[in-house]
Amino acid sequence: MQLTTPLHEVLRTTREYIDALRGLQIETVQDLLLYFPRSHEDLSQLQTLASAPEDAKATIRGVIDHIKLVRTRKGRHLVTAKFTDAEGSTADVVWFNQPHVKRMLKEGEEVVLTGKVVEDGFKLVLQSPAFERADRPLIHSGRLVPIYPAHDRITTKWLREKMSLIREAIDLLPETLPQDVVKEEKLLGRAEAVRALHFPQSPEEVEAAMQRLAFEEMYRIQTEVLTQKKEWQGLRQERLKIPMDVVLIRAFFQSLNFTPTNSQKIAIYEILKDMERDRPMSRLLEGDVGSGKTLVATAVIANVMRAGGQCALMVPTEVLAKQHAQSITRVLITFHTFLSQQHKSGGSAVSIPLPRTALLTGSTPSAEAHAIKQATMNGTVDLLIGTHALIMESVRFKDLRFVIVDEQHRFGVEQRQRLKEKGSPHFLAMTATPIPRTLALTAYGHHDLSVLLEKPGSRLPIETKVVPPADRRTVERFIDREIADGGQVFVICPLIESSEAEELSEVKSVEAEAKRLKESFPKRRIAVLHGRMAPAEKDAVMHAFKARESDILVSTAVIEVGIDVPNAAIIVIEGAERFGLAQLHQFRGRVGRGERKSHCFLFTTTPSQARSERLKAMEQHDSGFMLAEIDLNLRGPGELFGLRQSGIPDMQIRRMFRPELVVRARHAVEKALGLEESGSFVMG
Repeated sequence: MQLTTPLHEVLRTTREYIDALRGLQIETVQDLLLYFPRSHEDLSQLQTLASAPEDAKATIRGVIDHIKLVRTRKGRHLVTAKFTDAEGSTADVVWFNQPHVKRMLKEGEEVVLTGKVVEDGFKLVLQSPAFERADRPLIHSGRLVPIYPAHDRITTKWLREKMSLIREAIDLLPETLPQDVVKEEKLLGRAEAVRALHFPQSPEEVEAAMQRLAFEEMYRIQTEVLTQKKEWQGLRQERLKIPMDVVLIRAFFQSLNFTPTNSQKIAIYEILKDMERDRPMSRLLEGDVGSGKTLVATAVIANVMRAGGQCALMVPTEVLAKQHAQSITRVLITFHTFLSQQHKSGGSAVSIPLPRTALLTGSTPSAEAHAIKQATMNGTVDLLIGTHALIMESVRFKDLRFVIVDEQHRFGVEQRQRLKEKGSPHFLAMTATPIPRTLALTAYGHHDLSVLLEKPGSRLPIETKVVPPADRRTVERFIDREIADGGQVFVICPLIESSEAEELSEVKSVEAEAKRLKESFPKRRIAVLHGRMAPAEKDAVMHAFKARESDILVSTAVIEVGIDVPNAAIIVIEGAERFGLAQLHQFRGRVGRGERKSHCFLFTTTPSQARSERLKAMEQHDSGFMLAEIDLNLRGPGELFGLRQSGIPDMQIRRMFRPELVVRARHAVEKALGLEESGSFVMG
């Protein structure tokens, strides 16, 4: 028997079972050995009829006799027998609709029965117990019994029996981890771990096996992401070394009308320190809504411009691109003016050129786009801001040294390669979606990590309330008073238009809700925004809302990213139960940007959903990182990281994402690949 031997050659079974295994992608001996139990049941302690616990499963050894097959009046088959344990106590045994048991058991045979012992009058009864012959190695009892995920005709009992047939092949399993890693981490060998899961001797052995396999899977994930990082940083170029101009950064802080947070200062330092090297930086800047990620990026852009390099900023939407173009250009011009004034008064020896920025999106007129591309190629554009239009082949840079991608959570390998072809620049990804550290180390493990934990200024807290359907009118009266006082409102709906699908019939849509709101708020101006609208149309709606030409903006999730309307102090989220905590938190971040006291109302579709522990967390916490950890605990890493359908048991996935194990696996891979350890990932 080899690991590659097809199962139909070694298992005594029917074609239907082999086909069912194939449906689970189990075709060879190795495939079956790597189909792991989801849990184990401790049936190692043999009981007697007298010591068997009440209303709990017990395993008892004894002799079976008086076996009969009985047919009831209703046509059912019963197999009955007498059972005598080692102490001489007796019990009746009955199996319902299992006539084959009569053929499988012999009078006077010693067996091990596993089931519940119940009292029936003055006698004890075992109903449909599992049984095994006592003269053979026990598979289903008398040990820690593996419980396998069952599918169709493939039962856990059937799997236990077949595993015993291929047990000897376990020794053929190759080691998948380097021997020095196995030794340093004090792990079980791979074959030893697989044997311990299928044929365990103790709970401690099972735990050691689970730890080994969790480490192995996380080591594989970390190898994949860190190999990507090594490839990205593979090409060393002297032109990439950009000195950190401490005097410039200090002057940048002085030019602001507020003091940056400590987190912002640390992030700027980490990024600039990376950029002093001769290989491309690969870093993720993670910060809650309103934590000031754009300011961090702007400070770094100023340092790159001072060194004579070009920068590019790519964002997912045109609205956000225009917003960034305005805000970043304004800060850089203010800084340039501040330095000029300082220089004239003899107070500063540093300067930056007047920033030459350009905006390039899919809707940029062709003549203007052509002129921007020419200027970018000639080096007369210092900062190019835009959407995915930036990675078109026709966009070329004279000396691209720094690229920022905002809210592009899964910036793909292909897009990264296109950027590399434009000059192997330093790369910074930014996200306002708080990611638990363990997930950041895995999903975004090809980046080093900087985190903004504070928010600049003194933003007023946003009062959040989960609202059941019965309280809608009360909230709407409050909203009407706020609008009368000059406020504006966002209303978020899960759908653009009503669906005929039964499961979506109660879900709010933008079109239907806008119509209803016009009836509920006849004196108010209602606007609509959704993803099917043309970019120019979306821009017009947003500009009108920002200019207070409408009171209520009804939108889909398109509003989630980067929209800044300081006067909007209320956000209503319909069907809140349909959104994840991270997305709800990002929606909430659309308000609380001005002087008004802000409110977030989470409307649920049914009264019971308003009692949801998940939604109640939104009332109790305003930290995106805290909510991300709660989401991780409630939903589990398998669902959040896309491993739910992987076949890895849920308990194993949770073990994989324990922070200390993630860090251990990452450090082991960094050592194996010859990478510097990511100090910014060390857990507190």
